[in-house]
Parts: sequence; C-alpha cells; structure tokens
Amino acid sequence: MNQSLSQRRVREILDAAARTRVLVVGDVMLDQFIWGHVARISPEAPVPVVDFVRESFMPGGAANVARNLTALNVRTELFGAVGDDTAATQLQRLLRQHRIGCRGLLTCRARPTSVKTRIVAHTQQVVRIDRESRDGLRPRQTRRLLEALAAHLPHAAALIVCDYGKGVVTQPLLDQVRALCRQRGVWLSLDPKPVHRLNLTGLSLLTPNRKEAFELAGLPDETRHANPLADANLLRAAERLLTELRPALLLITLGELGMLLCQHGRKPVHIPTVAKEVFDVSGAGDTVIATFTLAIAAGASPLEAAILSNHAAGIVVGKVGTATASREELLASFRR
Repeated sequence: MNQSLSQRRVREILDAAARTRVLVVGDVMLDQFIWGHVARISPEAPVPVVDFVRESFMPGGAANVARNLTALNVRTELFGAVGDDTAATQLQRLLRQHRIGCRGLLTCRARPTSVKTRIVAHTQQVVRIDRESRDGLRPRQTRRLLEALAAHLPHAAALIVCDYGKGVVTQPLLDQVRALCRQRGVWLSLDPKPVHRLNLTGLSLLTPNRKEAFELAGLPDETRHANPLADANLLRAAERLLTELRPALLLITLGELGMLLCQHGRKPVHIPTVAKEVFDVSGAGDTVIATFTLAIAAGASPLEAAILSNHAAGIVVGKVGTATASREELLASFRR
C-alpha cells in the first residue's frame, strides 16, 4: 500500500483545511516551563539543584490541541473552563496570540485554572508540578458549555473532545456532544483516558496510545512484537475496540513504532514513525489528533490523514516542550 504523499497533495490538504472550522472542547491548561542548568546536588537532600535561566508559558491540554490547529491556519474555537485567577488571564492572552477563539471558555470561580509546571534542565524534564481540580463541572456549567457549543456547531466541520480527567468531559457532556454531531453530520474525534470511564461508543475517531488501547479493551499487554502487524496481542485489542466501541476509525499511536490505523472490515495499516530525533514526547498525542482531524475535515482519506499526522508528530517530538508543526515544516518533511 502506498504510504507516501506528494508535496502537492499535502499543500492541497492544508489549503482546504484553512477553509474549514474545527471546535475543541475539554480540559484546558496553562503549561509553565522553568528552564535552567544543573551543576550540583543539593546538600540538603539527594536532588539536583536547578539554576534558573528563564521561564515560558504555553497553552496546554485542550488548548494545545487548538494551538496545533491554528499553527496550520485552521480556524479554531476552544470550549472549556478556567478559574477566576491570574493563570486564566495569562492563558487567554496566549490564546489570542495564537489566534484561538476563546469565547467558549467558562469562568468558574470555585475551581482554579489547571497549571502544569515543568522544570527542565539541559533539555531533560526534572520534575512536574500540577495545580488543578479534578472535580466535575456542575450541571448548570455543563449546560452553558453545551449551549455555546451548539451555537457554533452549524459552522464547524469537526469537533475534538480532549479528556484529561480534569472534570470538563463528563458523560452528560459527551452524550450531548455525540447527539449534536450526529444531527449535524460533524466529525467527532476523542483521545480517550481509560482512567476516566466513559461510554465512548459510536464516535468518528479514537486515538489511544498502546497502553490506553489495552486498558480500554480490558486486555493484558503481555507480549510485544517489533512489527505491529505481526503483534497478535495488539491486533486482538484493536479488534475488540472496533467491535465494542464501534468507532469509524481507530488510530493507535505506538511511539517509536509509529501508529496503527484500523477500520471495520479492512486490514490494519501500520504507518512507521518518521521521527529522526526525540527530545520530548509531551503533547505529541495532541498533535496527532489535531492534524488527523483537520486532514479529514479537509477531505483527506483516513490513510492520508494518518500519514500527515505521523509526519506532524515526528516534527514536534524533535522539539523541547509542548510544540506544534508549522505548514512550512510539514511541507519540508515530505520533501525529505
């Protein structure tokens, strides 16, 4: 099976994607990076001492998915919940800088804005500090979120649900989103988190990693094979997910082995990774679901969407911190 795309075809897909609109709903976060150097161990405890150099902030979680979309010139609207705090102000300023619509963000005074602080020394993450609430949204807040979504859905080609287990994505919200997308014929993508048990049946796209796929399937991951198409254990898990959850497409990300594209009634397709160097895998799943969804919204085939998202992921893992792939970088990736 041909797994190459010409630069001309990539350009066509990206041009068509720029004429679409994609909505993103889920757990939004602010990613804080503290950068420094380590030259000694603390005399107080056996831990490294990080000499501070600088700090930076980026949109995280669902906001990072949205940032991956606007990096490829897709009109994007973000829906979620933030606190009434300085982190929310900072996040909204970043969203505007990245051309992400944020009229769908609810301010919830009873919960803080989710902030993930990563301390990085010599390109290696030393520790991460999470400040967040995992409590579910109140029913009234979920209704407000759904009303805002319903108002924007008629103008959207696709919707991405980003569940990081922080309380925005609940079963009532997912049920209503699924019903609205079916009524409107809108593509619905979701990156599942098995720790957060939800009824995920009947979605357009699921993008679990290998660990998540086995957890969702309720199977042990006992053996591995260097060739995913010869990995009976993996294929069994994929078949169970296709049968029980009935997604139109299942894309299992496999790290250094690339990804596996699965559809009902068709043989799985293995797309090998194109990453040359891996510095940081944080946010790579966000890049995959964003790029795959925008490609489908632009009229690409599932295989074309998988190839494009594989190249985008190969670009972002070569960068430190949550990152995106630009149009120019994607086109250059296919030229190589």
